Amino acid sequence: MNLSMPAHLATGYTSAAQKARVVSEAWARDNLYCPNCQSPSLDPSPNNTAAFDFVCPSCALRAQLKSKSSPIADRIVDAAYEAMRRAILEDRTPNLYALRYDKSYWQVRDLILVPHFAFSLSAIEARPPLSPSARRAGWVGCNIVLRNIPADVKLPLVSAGILVPPSQVRDSFHRLKPLEEISPRERGWTLDVLRIVRSLSKDEFSNDDVYAFAPRLEQLHPNNRHVRDKIRQQLQVLRDRGFLTQVRRGVWALK
Repeated sequence: MNLSMPAHLATGYTSAAQKARVVSEAWARDNLYCPNCQSPSLDPSPNNTAAFDFVCPSCALRAQLKSKSSPIADRIVDAAYEAMRRAILEDRTPNLYALRYDKSYWQVRDLILVPHFAFSLSAIEARPPLSPSARRAGWVGCNIVLRNIPADVKLPLVSAGILVPPSQVRDSFHRLKPLEEISPRERGWTLDVLRIVRSLSKDEFSNDDVYAFAPRLEQLHPNNRHVRDKIRQQLQVLRDRGFLTQVRRGVWALK
């Protein structure tokens, strides 16, 4: 992976957004690789394809690229809220590559991958509708809320200008793939409980430690009135998927 971006492609464009799009897409075409198989590259999607930008020529993994010159923080602007909501529930979200570059030198600084099975409804939020005077008055976009995605499933490919070996990225991706086996609606619970478990910053924890977050989970899942039962169930799911070990009844350890 070459961290230098093809800055010469920006020549002839006056809009900063156009420059960023042309340069970052060209860089991605030449440098992104598939995390799911051994393909060293991804192909651009056909023109006018909605929802994803690249596809793996070997395993058909779909990917979307979001690039910016500012730090990758809590939120990434995405498309229509309802379309993203349906895509999550129907398990159609593409894998997300989030890229940060230094616009002074056109160098890649950070690149993270969020697998498609890492998205839940709590990972998106609606933006305010466009004003009545806007061309698409009333349209509601969404943000991807990265802080609501467990740290486990935000895989670094480049961190502060340092490459992570592709073999390590692929190993991490495949370690997470058991999450793909969970139905999209149930997966939201699993991811939310995993995020809470990671936030405890404990190698070993109890059911009560997670129960303390029941009010927050009630807000995220208002249709479930048996939150403690659901927490216990999801801890067992995480155990069965290889994320936790059960030390004894009601006590768990991170793997």
